[in-house]
Amino acid sequence: MATSESSDGVRLLAGGNPQIPKGDGDGPVQAYLAAMPGWKGDIGRRVDGLVREVVPEVCTAVRWNSPFYGVEGNGWFLSMHCFTNYVQVTWLNGSELDPPPAKTSTHERVRYSDIGEHDEIDDDRLRGWIRGAAALPGENMF
Repeated sequence: MATSESSDGVRLLAGGNPQIPKGDGDGPVQAYLAAMPGWKGDIGRRVDGLVREVVPEVCTAVRWNSPFYGVEGNGWFLSMHCFTNYVQVTWLNGSELDPPPAKTSTHERVRYSDIGEHDEIDDDRLRGWIRGAAALPGENMF
């Protein structure tokens, strides 16, 4: 697996995904966002900002080198992960969104949105998915 370091010394795994220790709360998530390289960091901060705008009471954590977003008592509804050519937004209950994100998973409820460096980001669509995903039962993966 290829590794490098971010500008702040965080180890970057394959695809530029920051290696951030498992932790609850905003601190680990902000460390992840700060370590996302280049344009991936811009996308990560934009998605994070939209989540916080739509779900002000959002709970956050880092699990498996990915930031997770959830609602207390309702589980996790979204996570992100850096790959070489895109940032993958994972909708943990995405099959129940209307319309669901197009990219499917081997997990029946999971859908993905892959956002590349030059992709147009539809903030209104993301807001709608965030709102819907936060209202649905999420995943309790701890």
